[in-house]
Amino acid sequence: MRALLMGGQACVFHSAAEFSRDADLVIVAQPENLERLRAVLSELEATRIFVPELTEEYLRRAHAVHFRCSAPEANRIDLLARAIARDSSEVELALSKEQALEQKRDKEYWQPLREELEKLRRACR
Repeated sequence: MRALLMGGQACVFHSAAEFSRDADLVIVAQPENLERLRAVLSELEATRIFVPELTEEYLRRAHAVHFRCSAPEANRIDLLARAIARDSSEVELALSKEQALEQKRDKEYWQPLREELEKLRRACR
């Protein structure tokens, strides 16, 4: 599923002090992405708690769709398609920037740890 995490959980992810019990996501409102999203919501046992329904039409009109989850790993999910963008191309750009940040974090933080683990594995053989 293609989405952009924002709000309190995004702050936590970037080591900010803010904490939130819900996940705010800006999603790409395209049919195939919405199908993936519906599968995830089903897995999380999510039920819609406010109107409108989860449709491409409402998301493109900048409505938010809110869900409460029964699964223990999730509490509430708020979905938007246009909170930070006028059209999906801007959301695509924001997603690309997030992917670039993730690659940078991977290179600067996780890759050195992987290399250290590999050294330890070789030393233990």
